[in-house]
Amino acid sequence: MPVRALGRLERALTALRTRRTSSTRPPRGLRRVLRFLLIPVVALSLFVGLTLGPALAAPGTDTTAARVAEWAREWGLGVLVTTAEEVKYAVDKPKEGGVLAGGIPSTGVMDAALPPIPARALPALTGEGEWQDLLRNAQGRVVARVAFVRPDATHTAFSVGVVQLDASRLSFGLHQGTHVPGGQIVAPTSLTGDEKKTVLATFNSGFQMKDATGGYYQNGTTIAPLVTGAASMVFTKTGQLRVEPWAGGTPASDVAAVRQNLVMLVDRGQLSPQVDAPDTSTVWGKTVGNKAFVWRTAVGTRADGSVIFIVGPALNVATLASLAKEAGCAEAMELDINTDWTNFIWYSHAGTTPSPHKLTPDEYPDAARYLSASTRDFVAVLPR
Repeated sequence: MPVRALGRLERALTALRTRRTSSTRPPRGLRRVLRFLLIPVVALSLFVGLTLGPALAAPGTDTTAARVAEWAREWGLGVLVTTAEEVKYAVDKPKEGGVLAGGIPSTGVMDAALPPIPARALPALTGEGEWQDLLRNAQGRVVARVAFVRPDATHTAFSVGVVQLDASRLSFGLHQGTHVPGGQIVAPTSLTGDEKKTVLATFNSGFQMKDATGGYYQNGTTIAPLVTGAASMVFTKTGQLRVEPWAGGTPASDVAAVRQNLVMLVDRGQLSPQVDAPDTSTVWGKTVGNKAFVWRTAVGTRADGSVIFIVGPALNVATLASLAKEAGCAEAMELDINTDWTNFIWYSHAGTTPSPHKLTPDEYPDAARYLSASTRDFVAVLPR
């Protein structure tokens, strides 16, 4: 082929390659838009990687779903979590009707020392509402009893545990969590070595502080300002636990800790009118308010000083409050809600390490959650 012809062929091939390359590239203006849009995508990816990663890798036994939800709330994405939970509660409601599988749980030893809690669904099941021995101290004396009842006449396939704790023989202490209440760490975030030797029980505390509409005080340090009138667990330096609306002012010198959460369920033996408050988002939490039937917990005190703890599924605020009153509470308050955070754990001691047990097998959290660092604050129950 002549040299001139070869030259023309090479130029034609070069032009063809140039046209193909340029035809596959977006116009310059579009490339600028794509680069502009890529910046927030990259920034968001970096943010998620730098903040969510540590949350997922943090110590504790919380589930991945719980960690993601807590991370989202912490970083201002709570509206997304709330929306997802509202959809979940609308779709995944607890079953209505049906039979309680296996009947009322039994510890094996019935105790007639306390009057039974009236059955809330009729006819009553065998053992329903009757007190049973749960825990004994080293001297063999019963220091905790439990009664099980169905939550109401509609949700008859579920049972709720009501624990009575003898405050004259028990000591109560508040532990901080690594993330809740937040701020300065002034108390252990797990059971201590000495506590593990004798601990009898632990139970969950309240909401995240930004949702608790109350404060947190411990060992002379105010982590979150205390709110006058807020429902409060008050722990003394001698290990007593009182539940009361906060009177205001600085904690007295004998107070070791104050943990506030929402408003009172029961006050001076009467149900709070706010149990049926129409604006539930400012009283019982943005997600479920007072209407949804979910896992809930409550703590209260009787006139004799004994402590009542309630944990179970298919409870709304009204049924929780009425159950606290029927269990004899002069004062009671709601604590945390939802499956990830509600728990009562008791311990047996056959060796050097305590063996944790859930009060009911359908409690969701890991029974060993308080033997290592906990993300949430909790209450430890020890012998006096």
